[in-house]
Amino acid sequence: MARRFVAADLITLATGVVRAVDPLVVAIAAWIAYWARHGEWSLPDLYMIAIAAACVLTLNVMQIARIYAFENLSRLPNQVGRLAWAWAAVFLILIALAYFTQTSIAFSRAFVLGWVAISFGLLLIVRVLFLLRIDAWRRDGRLSLDVAVIGAGELGRQLIRQLLAEGAGRYRIAGIFDDDPPGGATSVEGYPVIGTIDELVRLAQVRTFDEIVVALPWREGAELNGIVKKLKTVPVNVKICPDYVGWSLPTVGFHMLGGIPMLAALERPLSGWSLVAKAIEDRVLALFAIIAFSPVLLAIAAAVKLDSRGPVFFRQKRYGFANNEFTVFKFRTMHHRAEEEPGVPQAKRDDPRVTRIGAFLRRSSLDELPQLFNVLLGDMSLVGPRPHAVAHNVQFAQVIDDYLSRHRVKPGITGWAQINGLRGETDTPEKMRARVQHDLFYIENWSLLFDLKILLLTPFHGFINKNAY
Repeated sequence: MARRFVAADLITLATGVVRAVDPLVVAIAAWIAYWARHGEWSLPDLYMIAIAAACVLTLNVMQIARIYAFENLSRLPNQVGRLAWAWAAVFLILIALAYFTQTSIAFSRAFVLGWVAISFGLLLIVRVLFLLRIDAWRRDGRLSLDVAVIGAGELGRQLIRQLLAEGAGRYRIAGIFDDDPPGGATSVEGYPVIGTIDELVRLAQVRTFDEIVVALPWREGAELNGIVKKLKTVPVNVKICPDYVGWSLPTVGFHMLGGIPMLAALERPLSGWSLVAKAIEDRVLALFAIIAFSPVLLAIAAAVKLDSRGPVFFRQKRYGFANNEFTVFKFRTMHHRAEEEPGVPQAKRDDPRVTRIGAFLRRSSLDELPQLFNVLLGDMSLVGPRPHAVAHNVQFAQVIDDYLSRHRVKPGITGWAQINGLRGETDTPEKMRARVQHDLFYIENWSLLFDLKILLLTPFHGFINKNAY
């Protein structure tokens, strides 16, 4: 399932664009003001230094003024007031710097006044364009947060009323879910009780929710813990509507939803700009790798074909992002049909099913190279938890806590577990448990630098390994 941007992602991306455009606007305004005063575009070095300083100050002062907070960006009156004093503060700081460095005499007063006026005007135009875009998204319903509510009781009813009171179009109730609806309720405030928690987990695999809110009495501690455990397989923000605190749950902070402080139990590992950065990293590096390794790919394909009868590629269903199935590509390393045995037995040392060229490919991990095409298709990432066969997924999910939490991100060709020597046959739950712990560490600590570290270490620790056979 391809991951779509949810409303929160669109908001993050849109505010990020404004943040990036502001310093560019300040620089453009300076060039226009200089041209209007001097009739040329070539600025002296001192002017260039002043523009660079203004760009840095603009970002910092406006951040302090909370100009980039969505609740302020989405209201033009708020923006005009905050922008006026923030922009004034930027130029007062610039004037002070020019005074103390004794460079103020080098700047034309007409240029300075023009720069101030043109910058403020362009910054306002950016805000107006932003609001037009936001209004269009609101009309399309793209900024309405889809909220799935767990709990058909009184707490769930109060939550829905509060969300609807926040204003039309801000929240959409995507459905009510409850394993045992009070009084056999089939609807709450006009919204249907769709099904159980397990049905919500299955539904979240084929559609995207912005938020899942657990609206159950906190005295049901064991039940709430069980619900949160089930929802760990779903790449959605999970919040718990407050009742009273009498037990412990995993928490990542408090957030406001519909004016109600919510306990955040789980958050999507990747969202907003992180999601964009990861997608760009995957596509660009995968395409580069395919081009760079194309001679190797062709040579291996020929060797597989000449070594034994059967197709060049091995295709197998595996679980990926949000626990959805996809088809993984590998070079065939076993005799034809051997890899299709019932139960998908893992390869063992001196496995008779493995071909001569297959043994080399498995030891060197070169059989994984076709998964670069899975990355381009969007089913996998370069770095992430390794995808396992469907049968193995079902087997280990039953005996290892948090096993399915690995599916909150896309599976990877390489990963933190692999470069730490955790690859090859997982014939005991302990081996798989160690792999899962490393996968969860990666998910919780993701960054582009972490990805690059894993990619750089993979040729030395991830490809060739004594456990690969």
